[in-house]
Amino acid sequence: MAHKVDVHVGKRIRQRRWLTGMTQQKLAELVGIKFQQIQKYETGANRVSASRLWDIADALDVQVSFFFEGLKTEGVEEGAANDPIPVDLMSDKEAMDLVRSYYSIPENQRRRLFELARVLSDVA
Repeated sequence: MAHKVDVHVGKRIRQRRWLTGMTQQKLAELVGIKFQQIQKYETGANRVSASRLWDIADALDVQVSFFFEGLKTEGVEEGAANDPIPVDLMSDKEAMDLVRSYYSIPENQRRRLFELARVLSDVA
């Protein structure tokens, strides 16, 4: 059975890769491995060594610490039970589609959309 840290790191690799629009094949090429290995990392089936995680972080343009963000520690739950935001927001496909679409909008329009969303959430 995969360790929870390996699964979490794998999810974060997949999320970042997906957000950047990169394929498993492209990431594998940048890191110098086969895409099947990326698949195994993303599912948590294989552990990512420190040096390989460094290379993946470089390829995905993030700090190594990015892959550990949001990791729960010894029984500490994130978020309140009545919080409308899911604990693992980045695993929600709809949320990921929204984020990706948001960043594809030109910056000046994106800022206006952000302000509109803030006003609508205050009213709700």
